[in-house]
Amino acid sequence: MLAAIDSPLVNKLLDELQWRGFINDSTDIDELSAHLDNGPIKFYVGFDPSAPSIHMGNLVQLMLVRRFQAAGHKPYLLVGGSTGLIGDPKQSSERNLNPVDVVHGWVERIRSQVSKFVDFSGDAAATLVNNYDWTANLTTLDFLRDIGKHFSVNRMLDREVVKARLESGISFTEFSYVLLQSYDFLRLYSDHGVTLQTGGSDQWGNITAGVELIRRAVGGKAHALSTPLLTKADGTKFGKTESGTVWLDPAMTSPYAFHQFFLNAEDSQVIKYLKIFGNRTRDEIEQLDIETQEHPERRAAQRALADDVTDLVHSVAEREAATAAASAIFGRGELSELPESTLAAVAKELKAPVLETGQELPTVVEALVAAKVVASNGEAKRAIKEGGAYVNNAKVSAQDARIAESDLLAGRYVVVRRGKKTVGAIELKR
Repeated sequence: MLAAIDSPLVNKLLDELQWRGFINDSTDIDELSAHLDNGPIKFYVGFDPSAPSIHMGNLVQLMLVRRFQAAGHKPYLLVGGSTGLIGDPKQSSERNLNPVDVVHGWVERIRSQVSKFVDFSGDAAATLVNNYDWTANLTTLDFLRDIGKHFSVNRMLDREVVKARLESGISFTEFSYVLLQSYDFLRLYSDHGVTLQTGGSDQWGNITAGVELIRRAVGGKAHALSTPLLTKADGTKFGKTESGTVWLDPAMTSPYAFHQFFLNAEDSQVIKYLKIFGNRTRDEIEQLDIETQEHPERRAAQRALADDVTDLVHSVAEREAATAAASAIFGRGELSELPESTLAAVAKELKAPVLETGQELPTVVEALVAAKVVASNGEAKRAIKEGGAYVNNAKVSAQDARIAESDLLAGRYVVVRRGKKTVGAIELKR
């Protein structure tokens, strides 16, 4: 149970973290408060390379790291070169084991990504570590004798994720993952003096197992803190879209799509996201909260959120390109001035079909139907007749009009629109 926010043991940092929604569980919030008050601590968070990039869930942890580091505490960012070869158990089914060389390649990519969010200078300089360094030469006998003896199989079977998998089956590989993660905490505690591990609430069992291992193996005292898993208003996982996960790698989720994701945040959730992902003050966020309640149509909080996070993850220049693209799509800017990479991202976000074409380009009617801006040729012709059809923001007046070479953006993209809000695109391939 968390201590009340006005408790004298809850220090300034924990008070801020609580207000911003970062705290889900703590082994003992009062003891952690006293520990933080005693001076700067060393803490760590881990990232397993289960994909070529980290995603929005990982960004929650990185924002927490930034707040701890800003308060003078020293972060250790662990990229799991060994745990990534095993995989934390999923609720649904066994993970596919990725090849060693693939995982090690992902380790380097993720090390580079997480490095962008922390400071490597000063008294609280961050340190990057890879658990492959202390597990690669660890023998099975040593691991079982020195680590395995401290774990009760009964308690391991009582873990929620294991219970969920017992009927369908769980391999010894995934069952033993908790031992590896716990060993990471023990090594960082013993070798570097790390006394706190943070992570998502889905990692709570693994994190507290590490705290217990430190107590049993070396008689040490360590702490754990977890963040809640962010969800949308309907309870589905935050950071998931119809097209998949929102990644931090621009090659996997473009800055345009990234900006759009946050721009489309629900009114009921946007302030929660601003507190987690932004760096605005309480006063600024409270004012945006009031404006969202009184004038939701302005989407002021969504714009602030999208701009802030895109600036942080990508750059101001990429954010400006994303906002310029969004404006241009709806007729408030010049589409031809957008770089090809942004046009490609726009086409992907609009689910533009690829049309094979020869010398003769498609008609505007065909383009409107292909882009799913209208449902039929007849509806497309009516839109043109009523003055509501556009090609690259230019109104089309002739029902037999054809896409021209000059209409091709970057030589292959065309943006079509019906009215003010119904937008689509096509990509032409010759």
